[in-house]
Amino acid sequence: MPLYLSLKYNGWVERKVIDCFVSFSKVCFEYFGEYVKYWLTFNEIDSVGRHPFITAGIITDNYPEGKINEAVSQALHHQYVASALAAKECRKMIKDSKMGCMLTKLTTYPNTCNPEDVLLSLNSNLKNYVHSDIQIFGEYPELYKTFLKNNGIKIKMEENDEEILKENTVDYLSFSYYMSRTESADTTKEKASGNTIMGVKNPYLPSTEWGWQIDPVGLRISLIELYDRYRIPLMIVENGMGAKDVVEDDGTIHDPYRIQYFKDHIREMKKAVEMGVDLIGYTSWAPIDCISVSTSQMSKRYGFIYVDQDDEGNGTLKRWKKDSFFWYKNVIKTNGEILD
Repeated sequence: MPLYLSLKYNGWVERKVIDCFVSFSKVCFEYFGEYVKYWLTFNEIDSVGRHPFITAGIITDNYPEGKINEAVSQALHHQYVASALAAKECRKMIKDSKMGCMLTKLTTYPNTCNPEDVLLSLNSNLKNYVHSDIQIFGEYPELYKTFLKNNGIKIKMEENDEEILKENTVDYLSFSYYMSRTESADTTKEKASGNTIMGVKNPYLPSTEWGWQIDPVGLRISLIELYDRYRIPLMIVENGMGAKDVVEDDGTIHDPYRIQYFKDHIREMKKAVEMGVDLIGYTSWAPIDCISVSTSQMSKRYGFIYVDQDDEGNGTLKRWKKDSFFWYKNVIKTNGEILD
């Protein structure tokens, strides 16, 4: 979020930012429309509720305790409208273009068959779906409208907002997937880390060094659930694992753990496609090592290419190709047919 828009308008809480976003989008379409046909408006739009300042520029100190939820809901509404208006401009300016939305796929299981656990996991998944529901179906879900009413949250809408949402829905759904999570009514159960959100530890899954639980089957479950719900093409735009890598004396980096992670997840993608899921694309996070958003560490490495930099910013920035680089290069070359 540009800091200037945060300070001037309190970010997406102010409707004026919609105009700024649409203007920015039109510039992008003008300059890159010749080359780019697939577009996304907001990355992990659901993250506004988890970190309102970073994602939406909302200055939380401006709100008394308990009032931030209304600001978050208002900011999200403005993003939904902005997404719809950007989609409208995209189709007008770029022939054969496709506009998508993007969700953090927080696939949540009940930790046990206790109905209370099942209810908690259901509510978590429905909360996650709200954002894609609005951008795909073009309207607020009835359950969400009731939730807002029951919690005294009032969203300011202009007269034609509902029409804008309905007439400018997205063409495909993209999402990030790193792990699944579980919910439990038992608050004493051990927690597990995740993509900026915690869950109860799943005893059936292994974990990364940072406690993210590895669940390839959960990706297939996610694909099936999303396609059955929305019946539009899907694209996985983030998937990967953070791990510590060691550079050998000869400059090689052996990362079989990363190769195995991607193998297992790609196999589950293929199984979902065989079931009829329309999966149109896949990109990993990330091709080159970068600072981890969740921990601000360089040592938590995701890439196929190693970058010589430590957690304090020291290093030459020299780069080496990991074993996974050569493996993934062949995966791309064969469009996923050869994984071994």
